[in-house]
Amino acid sequence: MERTESMLAQTRPPGVADVDPGSVLLPGHDVPLGRYTTVRRLLPQRPRRMVGAWCFVDHFGPDDVAERPGMEVPPHPHTGLQTVTWLLEGEILHRDSLGNVQPIRPGQLNVMTSGNGIAHSERSPATRPPVMHGVQLWVALPDPARAGSADFAHHADLPRWRDGDLDVTLLVGEFAGRRSPAVVHTPLVGVQLELGGEAPTTLSLRPDFEYAVLAMSGSAEAAGVGFEPGALLYLGSGRREVTVRGGAGARLLLLGGTPFEEPLVMWWNFVGRSHEEVVAAREDWMAGDRRFGVVADDPAPPLPAPALPTTRLKARDRTGGLHG
Repeated sequence: MERTESMLAQTRPPGVADVDPGSVLLPGHDVPLGRYTTVRRLLPQRPRRMVGAWCFVDHFGPDDVAERPGMEVPPHPHTGLQTVTWLLEGEILHRDSLGNVQPIRPGQLNVMTSGNGIAHSERSPATRPPVMHGVQLWVALPDPARAGSADFAHHADLPRWRDGDLDVTLLVGEFAGRRSPAVVHTPLVGVQLELGGEAPTTLSLRPDFEYAVLAMSGSAEAAGVGFEPGALLYLGSGRREVTVRGGAGARLLLLGGTPFEEPLVMWWNFVGRSHEEVVAAREDWMAGDRRFGVVADDPAPPLPAPALPTTRLKARDRTGGLHG
């Protein structure tokens, strides 16, 4: 999924207070994606840029695409990251420069590892369900994975279980003694929580992880803070448990991981470590360098990179601090 450069400062909604100093409620802001889709961007934001190695969170829908084109994102590049795509409703067709052509549907997971470079496109198929709703996330790759080979994996069978009134689906990492088949390169977790009733459920957490909870549908509460779809509650680290509750059918996404300490330069669709690295990636993409390849079975012209800013790109740490 393409990243745009709109980055707005966010403030806490009136009347919402922290339960403790580690909790911060981050409302999303709308960002156009292509011609027909608008997403709510939850990460990065000025108050919080990362959660573990999760460095980018877009929540889209639910959108009526019965009479509209739906998602139309032409071929574009990535470096230094993994894309993690999860749908609640609808269907998206993934194509990439490794030759993969793979539809994704609810309950399935797409994980694309860019390594040193890959290109892909994402489109709603001509025949599709009437509603599109899901998330796409980026995971920052550490050395040496970020300089390695590109890869793509589709997971149609993920660990699922019931915990009281909670239906749990493990997308990536380890949780409650289960392990996802998705390959990750840092200690990481992503879990969908579907609430089945009003009773609260307490989940065990790792104190060395930092966590956040995204509301995807339905009103919910985590750690005593209520929030609505399209908001991300950052929980901080040091917690051994968190209590969640909400109406039946509410769906949450719990994200977590060990703090990612390497400062990043994130610009357009590239995740790097320096201004020079990002400039080189942009030049390679615009020159049609074989580093990125050609997206299979997609006749649309590649998306041109925007112009670089007139000032030097600065590396930022996970809290937004500048480096270099």
